Amino acid sequence: MREGRAVVLQDDDDRENEADLVVSAERLSVETMALLIRECSGIVCLCLPDAKIRALELPPMAVNNESRHGTAFTVSIEAREGVTTGVSALDRVTTIRAAIADTAKPADIVRPGHVFPLRAMPGGVLARRGHTEGTVDLAILAGLKPAGVLCELMNADGTMTRGADVARFAGQHGLPMLTIAELVEFRQALAQARECVEEA
Repeated sequence: MREGRAVVLQDDDDRENEADLVVSAERLSVETMALLIRECSGIVCLCLPDAKIRALELPPMAVNNESRHGTAFTVSIEAREGVTTGVSALDRVTTIRAAIADTAKPADIVRPGHVFPLRAMPGGVLARRGHTEGTVDLAILAGLKPAGVLCELMNADGTMTRGADVARFAGQHGLPMLTIAELVEFRQALAQARECVEEA
């Protein structure tokens, strides 16, 4: 994550049973964005904590969220300056950089656009075992801004990448791979270690 490389993050078999490519929003390059667009669904999502969503004044995409897993989409966005159609890898990176800037204001972005923000639940994967929370958790654990980009892995035939195909893709591209379950276990162990230190 610190190097700006993508990580393959897979969720539980009894949930979506899908794998996403996730990357730190802070370290995202145009080249990595091109990889996301080329190898994934093309729906590029920007995972942000609640405080950032509120600061940018991004309303939810739907008043009543009826999606199966409660994925918290907001309205889509585009950078106000520095983009053309908003579709290219460069334009999407420009939009993401505008949104995650420390000084970002609602006026710095326009709606709708070609980047889809997702609101991460407070508590991360310990509160919700989703890719959104996992992406933000990984960025935080890497010591980076609590913001990440994800896109769902897809096969060439348009089906979702699952099972052995996920491991094969990660191996072919030299990308690290982990599961939401592993991230939950790590965070729980980290919390327990901190409690022990505080009690000592």
